[in-house]
Amino acid sequence: MNTPAAAVPGPRDGAALAQLVGDALAHADTEDAAEVRAITDAMVRLLIGAPLHSDGKLTIVSLATEAGLRRNKLTHRHTGLKDLFYALVKARTPVPDVLPDSARARAVKQQQDLARLRAERDDLRGQAQLLARIVHVLEIENSKLKETKAALEQQVAARALVPDLARRRRRP
Repeated sequence: MNTPAAAVPGPRDGAALAQLVGDALAHADTEDAAEVRAITDAMVRLLIGAPLHSDGKLTIVSLATEAGLRRNKLTHRHTGLKDLFYALVKARTPVPDVLPDSARARAVKQQQDLARLRAERDDLRGQAQLLARIVHVLEIENSKLKETKAALEQQVAARALVPDLARRRRRP
């Protein structure tokens, strides 16, 4: 395999090194070429931080999950690939925890928006509960008014049956 000097991975470029090893092993005429290819592709995805099938942790369990294999395939059959993975993880340059200013500003803004939305949600929940209580009180008052109205209508109807003698005297 002829590789230009610029494309040769450096000692800290674990993903590229895993890819090269995987290519070399997969091109070798072995019965495990598909497993080797799956393992090295999973190594690359984990080392660059783009897992598809696992939690993204740099462990053998995550590597096996990412490769779609059982863990014992790495610990018993492909021990060289397991050792390579551990060596690449150990030699990996630590990712700085410092975010660029734009990403930090975006993260701060998102946190503020989240806090604002949570406060707004809590306020709306309180208002909804208050409105529910108000509606309940109004329903009770409305039913009492209907009962009072019905009682007054019965009293008016009862008085209509009794003649008003005071009115009769005033007319002549």
